[in-house]
Amino acid sequence: MGIRSLAAELLPAALHGRGRASAEPAPPPLEAASFANLADKLGYLSKADFKLVREAYKFADEAHLGQFRASGLPYITHPIAVAGLCADWRLDVQAIMAALMHDTIEDQGVTKTELIEKFGAPTADLVDGLTKLDKLHFSTREESQAESFRKMLLAMARDVRIILIKLADRLHNMRTMASMAPDKRQRIARETLEIYAPIAHRLGLNQSYRELQELSFEHLYPWRHGALAKALQRARGNRRDIVERVQKDVERAFAAQKLKVHVYGREKTVYSIYRKMREKRDGFAHVNDIFGFRIIVANLLECYLSIGVLHQLYKPVPGRFKDYIAIPKANGYQSLHTTLVSPLGTAVEFQVRTEAMHAVAEKGIAAHWLYKAGESGAAAEAQRLGSMWLQSLLDIQDETRDATEFLEHVKIDLYPDAVYVFTPRSKILALPRGATPVDFAYAIHSDVGDHMVAAKVNGEAVALRTELRSGDVVEVLTSPGARPNPGWLNMVRTGRARSKIRHYLKNMEAEESRALGEKLLAQALRAEGLQIPSSDPSDEAALAIWQQLTRWSGNRNRVELMVDIGLGRKIATIVAKRLAQLMIERGSRPDAVTLTLGRYGSDDTTPTQSVVFVDGSEGASVRMAPCCRPIPGDPIVGYLGRGEGLVVHTAECQTGRRLYERDSERWMRVEWAEDLTRNFQTTVVALVRNAKGALAQVAAAVSASEADIIHLDMGQEPAADTTELRLLVSVRDRVHLAEVLRTLRRAPVVMRVWRFKPGQTGG
Repeated sequence: MGIRSLAAELLPAALHGRGRASAEPAPPPLEAASFANLADKLGYLSKADFKLVREAYKFADEAHLGQFRASGLPYITHPIAVAGLCADWRLDVQAIMAALMHDTIEDQGVTKTELIEKFGAPTADLVDGLTKLDKLHFSTREESQAESFRKMLLAMARDVRIILIKLADRLHNMRTMASMAPDKRQRIARETLEIYAPIAHRLGLNQSYRELQELSFEHLYPWRHGALAKALQRARGNRRDIVERVQKDVERAFAAQKLKVHVYGREKTVYSIYRKMREKRDGFAHVNDIFGFRIIVANLLECYLSIGVLHQLYKPVPGRFKDYIAIPKANGYQSLHTTLVSPLGTAVEFQVRTEAMHAVAEKGIAAHWLYKAGESGAAAEAQRLGSMWLQSLLDIQDETRDATEFLEHVKIDLYPDAVYVFTPRSKILALPRGATPVDFAYAIHSDVGDHMVAAKVNGEAVALRTELRSGDVVEVLTSPGARPNPGWLNMVRTGRARSKIRHYLKNMEAEESRALGEKLLAQALRAEGLQIPSSDPSDEAALAIWQQLTRWSGNRNRVELMVDIGLGRKIATIVAKRLAQLMIERGSRPDAVTLTLGRYGSDDTTPTQSVVFVDGSEGASVRMAPCCRPIPGDPIVGYLGRGEGLVVHTAECQTGRRLYERDSERWMRVEWAEDLTRNFQTTVVALVRNAKGALAQVAAAVSASEADIIHLDMGQEPAADTTELRLLVSVRDRVHLAEVLRTLRRAPVVMRVWRFKPGQTGG
């Protein structure tokens, strides 16, 4: 049966009269004929609403006067066709008006204020939400596209009519792209396949979803589409007898049970066949479920009775029955699916649903308008699930200000292929395939995700990277002191979880960098003999100094300046000298005691920097260099990397020395604090004999010395008489490390052991 094109319905009647003899009466004006075609679809509107639509049409017609599409047709035919598609969904008068005027702001210079004055704020907001950002300047096409999508998606999250109009706009453009240049056609088709078709699917608009996919495939790969379409046409002829026989058998079986049903044959689209061939790496001859049947029944109970009738008629294929009524898909789709073996041995899929479920299956969230006053249970479910996803877009935007990153998160959510899992209280959650307990935790609430420490699946403790399966019961364990781990970003699958984790880590890093920046600036200013000015907003003199300083530094405010200093984007000593100059200009005088404190402990290499003490509580703002992995007891120095915060190296680290020679002004004195808050990691290398239980002996020795093995690397070389084990161990300080090394040396299998240092080859 294929996808039924509506292009003939949307094109004006006057187009079909081209080439008539001159003696025949002239056809009506093209625009008038087009609007008449649209008017036939608007019978569900009141007379007052219809009058408003006519006014919007006249406004759009005047705005687009003299403008033509690539095909040569007047441009107004496009907005009318888009409005016609919206009318098929029975959208309200504001949506129809917005569809007619959706290009007036973007292409014709009409202002939003003008639209508000003529048609009211709600309609103007819809048109504005549909307007692209092509008038703004972006560094790349990708950035422009990402920003356009972000604006559109956020607008649609506030009003779903925006995306429905946008999808109708894209659908008509895809139907009429033949006149465009090939490169532009390919770009639009790829964008449609990657973004718009998945959005249609996510909102349950399956009819539009299939057509957008099919048209995109046809424009992207015309040769492949043509070859498969011909093969499908041949198969249709070869299998017509099978389809007719199965349909008659099914109708007789239902008649015998006195169940009134509608049986429809359906055919897979060319694109869905192509995708299945690619997934299974099979030829067309091996795709045996090209045809299927859809059975529409009167009520919910008859759905399940129908499955019984079908399973008595033909043998079901084990494991292919799916109940999407009890557990709807994430987009609100509800049906019973079963696959049966026909008399000729071919597999045939059946879908059983009610009329309302069928409307939701084809129209998705648009069924909310189609079934406002009728049987609306399934439509309400589609509306609820669609709204949940749209709300999640707003949540992601709250944490993600970068448009490209926002689009990346949304793309993740556009390909759900869902699994359905349960909370301990039997609430169902739909998550993308491959989702982990971390995704589950953030789906419940961001606070649950932020403080997650462990998870149980079906009552058993599991690793946080465990992939969830449909039917799993998931329980999340939390702790008030826990916080997100950066490693979680590599395991989560939902855009919501990813954006929440990134937002938390960015805020945490910014807060820690601010605290470090204030400490560094205060120390550098003490070297000038001055105390840092107050940050109290009521202190007008101090506020004026900070405003002058941030204008000089190019920062928006004091907090941003401190973050930049903490991240090493700005040098504390240079900022301190400028701040001291501003303070002296306003009457401050250097104090001898403060000057002494600021210079205490300095040496010849860093005459204006005091010591920064490291205790392990600094978080992301202070990091131990991975090249030398310093531990308490090592002589250390600090390098204020650009955007990296303070990186601590051992004094003898060769990498650190090269950085010092290249950029000495970024070095500062650091020392270990007396009270340390955590253990530190360093690398130990052990040369061991390849004997039975060697690894167990090494692990036991490390454990006996009260240290932990964080990571173990045995290299890629094939087994020989000896093996070099590289252990990343967690220790308190150098004294503790010495104890670990002594204990390891006493193990019978250990021949030699040493602490690894850069450039070192043996102990």
